[in-house]
Amino acid sequence: MKISNPVLPGFNADPSMIRVGDTYYIANSTFEWFPGVRLHESQDMIHWSLIPSPLTRPEQIDMRGVPSSGGVWAPDLSYADGKFWLVYSNISMVDGAFKDGTNYLVTAEDIRGPWSDPIRLNFTGFDASLFHDDDGRKYLVQQTWDFREYHHPFDGITLTEFDTSTMTLKPETARTIWRGTKAKLVEGPHLYKINGYYYLFCAEGGTVYTHQESVARSQTLEAMSFEGMPSNPFITNFDTPDSYLQKQGHGALVNTPSGQWYYASLCARPWHHDNEPAYDPRGWSTLGRETSIQQVEWDDDGWPYIVGGHGGQRYVDAPRDGIATDVPSHHNQHDEFDSHKLDLNWNTLRVPFTEKMGHVGDGELVLHGQGSLRNLFDLSLVARRWQAFNFDSHVYLEFNPTTYMAMAGLTNYYNDFCWSWIYVTWDEKRECRVIDVAQNNRQTYTTFLQDKAIAIPDGISGVWLKTKVRTQSYTYEYSFDGENWHEIPVQLDAALLSDEYVNQTYGGFFTGAFVGLACVDVSGYRADARFKHFDYKEQNDTL
Repeated sequence: MKISNPVLPGFNADPSMIRVGDTYYIANSTFEWFPGVRLHESQDMIHWSLIPSPLTRPEQIDMRGVPSSGGVWAPDLSYADGKFWLVYSNISMVDGAFKDGTNYLVTAEDIRGPWSDPIRLNFTGFDASLFHDDDGRKYLVQQTWDFREYHHPFDGITLTEFDTSTMTLKPETARTIWRGTKAKLVEGPHLYKINGYYYLFCAEGGTVYTHQESVARSQTLEAMSFEGMPSNPFITNFDTPDSYLQKQGHGALVNTPSGQWYYASLCARPWHHDNEPAYDPRGWSTLGRETSIQQVEWDDDGWPYIVGGHGGQRYVDAPRDGIATDVPSHHNQHDEFDSHKLDLNWNTLRVPFTEKMGHVGDGELVLHGQGSLRNLFDLSLVARRWQAFNFDSHVYLEFNPTTYMAMAGLTNYYNDFCWSWIYVTWDEKRECRVIDVAQNNRQTYTTFLQDKAIAIPDGISGVWLKTKVRTQSYTYEYSFDGENWHEIPVQLDAALLSDEYVNQTYGGFFTGAFVGLACVDVSGYRADARFKHFDYKEQNDTL
């Protein structure tokens, strides 16, 4: 049996993997998307089931107004003392010298909850993790952010003892234990105690094509006591540009019941336009940062290494003691909206799905028109990840606007800067509903059909809207009967929905493309849109 990487395709970044008994769990970053922290479980490391997220209440994570790629950064999942511990950041600034935010802790006896209200820890820096030592003491390990312009902003790894009797940190114990290698940008620390050594795994090089993971160790937790592994980096694709997987680095180590070791890492799979070189730029990652798993062994000096080389492998031997996991495919999705709860694949931005946004059940998803798709506060958008380079997605929409300020439709969305959609609105000159396509490219909004928007005939209660994504580009279609489809002659560049494109002008490029359903009414009268029969179906991949 083989692990096929990535094991979690589509935006599933910064994996924190643990094992409890014979079950493995992975927690991933969600940034501004709600609910906070994405969880999967498996017993064979091959097949993974999506399970409910731990941060489902605004009291646990308040992201209203946070910038794109703010919010939940690098959660750390651990298990000790008969319960699960989850540390996470809520980052409120992305660009510039400051990275304002707060680190929190929640706990649960069952991975499916209920999860506690949050305990405020500190900030100091992001990517915080909780280390449970074998003597019962606990420590917060975190990247340290230095805002001073005359210092490097990544100021090493800080260790601070956590007092379980008061559930607070002891700031007087804080010390820097390692400053990383020459690659700089040391972050994402995870600490392990193995055979008498404390092993520190850290990401370096930035979460781009220079990304890597480095390892250091020490026999104590004293300040600056850690020495780097002579063969660092532990994993990287900086020098393997032809590898199927790229950007591997930030992740977590886990062992199996029989003593095998594995490492879960973020990764990416970039593609190129036909007229672009393969290496510079290395490509466009529309699926964002995904999760891969590599096998780990140890050398005679007690240092870890990736089996097959530090570039990793697409196919990896699965644990010999894994328990076959029967998992229904979550890559395709058909939703009739019969349930009064959103399917686990759906996400909203910054806030939970409540009656202010709409309601679901009895065969429809109703969205109340709120702000534009650039709005960071009041937005009616329900979306799911792109998890393949090629897919079709369609939905049936009933919407009766009376002003051009009211719009509803199907969107392909990266963040508030970069998105497009096919939508229904009102044409006041023709006095009828119309279908149009528009794109927001950074600060420029372009309506493609304008006065040639497709008129919806009288007597048509609703329309079918579709998108076809084909790796490098995507299109939109419409139908009045659900059988005869008409392609709108606008082909859009998928690169605009990639990490690399966003990174050209903005410091928060950490998520991935989504396909979703949205209703906008900037007139303020909250026009209702009714969505039915949503479908997301993957086609043959090209990568």
